[in-house]
Amino acid sequence: MTLLDTHIGFVEALRAAGLPVSLAEGLDAISAMRRIGWHDREVVRTAYAATLVKKHAQRVTFDAIFDLYFPRLIGAGVAADSAADRATDDESERGGPRDTGADLARFRDELAQALLEEAASGGQRLQDLAVEAVGRFGAMPGRGAGLSSWSAYSALQRVSAEQLVDQIVAGLLARGMTEEDAERLAGRRVGRFTRLVEGDARRRIAEEKGPEHVAKVVIRPTIDRLDFTAARRSDLEEMRREIYPLARRLATRLTKQQHARRGGALDFRRTVRSSLSTGGVPLETRHRPKRPHRTELVVLCDVSGSVANFAQFTLLLVFALREQFHKVRAFTFVDHVHEVTAHFTPGGDVVEVMENLAASTAHAALWGRTNYGRALTTFAEEHADALGPKTSLLILGDARSNYSDLALPVLRELVSSVRHAWWLNPEHPRHWGTGDSVAPAYGEIVPMVECRNLTQLEEFVSAISLGETATLRAR
Repeated sequence: MTLLDTHIGFVEALRAAGLPVSLAEGLDAISAMRRIGWHDREVVRTAYAATLVKKHAQRVTFDAIFDLYFPRLIGAGVAADSAADRATDDESERGGPRDTGADLARFRDELAQALLEEAASGGQRLQDLAVEAVGRFGAMPGRGAGLSSWSAYSALQRVSAEQLVDQIVAGLLARGMTEEDAERLAGRRVGRFTRLVEGDARRRIAEEKGPEHVAKVVIRPTIDRLDFTAARRSDLEEMRREIYPLARRLATRLTKQQHARRGGALDFRRTVRSSLSTGGVPLETRHRPKRPHRTELVVLCDVSGSVANFAQFTLLLVFALREQFHKVRAFTFVDHVHEVTAHFTPGGDVVEVMENLAASTAHAALWGRTNYGRALTTFAEEHADALGPKTSLLILGDARSNYSDLALPVLRELVSSVRHAWWLNPEHPRHWGTGDSVAPAYGEIVPMVECRNLTQLEEFVSAISLGETATLRAR
């Protein structure tokens, strides 16, 4: 494969992972490579990132794909050399020493020392140990066709790096660090080693099956395009950090767009009168004043199971943008409705808000199983005053009813009493109507909008803030 083929494959993999890389940006990257050369891998990485990456949140995905197409080493690299020095002739034929208890104990001692001295070594020793961990403990030879012969999970389970945290903390405490800082730093270094092991396993699999296969199957999309329902705990924490920067960017854009649309219809009489000062030439048009309108928003959220993450992030973004709306009220439910508006106070800490909201979901369930019919009926009976002709109703949920009563007439009455209504569904449309999903039935009453990640959530909130309801109904 030539460098040009590698470049093209790399750019295509970035696009497939959700990074918006244009043809012009790809050409800019090639131009940068011509000037800096290929002798330093980290300089090449920096040049590619400078020309292709637009957001900090995209950098993790970019680095993972870069490591596939421009690997740090081939095969076992330096780890194989050090292993061969300690191996017998019989062991060398097998590619390294046997996975014995003594080997494991020696490796864990070296790993603990490297984690303790990471700052002094610049992380190079830790990278070498990650390569050795995969080569020694992650090999899975003889697997069937289509299955990888390398496993990061097996290597990490065998090494048990997380069990070294106490040992690392003790070493850091002996150097005068506080216990809290030592625990935080030890956890961060073990996490870095885990990512290095996962990256080396991907590199080895890419050597076997090609980087295209790994980029398509293994690499997770950027955080703004990652499905809420597929997010891990670390992903959720990163999403929380993204919510308020996202809200600030979105609020700035909405303000500019609203100012640009401030002028109303053309005032022909004032335009002609104004043109008299320029000899009858209408150099400047005059417009009738446009009455400002801000939406009154009521949000009704299903907080059961994995849908809870999606509902919480939607609520956080809506309340971070509450100045764009005249009034916002929020309700959560599983099978019973509970108002949570009071949890969203101006300037509130995002972690505290999430914890309070999670605790409040206990009030949203009486029987513990999602029941949309009961929740809609309860909302209509107890909170009908929240809706009115100036209100927009936003329902969040996957529309999976556990085969219970749907209360379609109740929903139809709620929708008829408001100005606009939408239903955000975090599932892919191909799953609507499967199993206990009643999305098609509810979709006949209220427009059902796909909203699976932060990007789609941003687009939706932007559209309702600007009143672009026609666009939402067409989606």
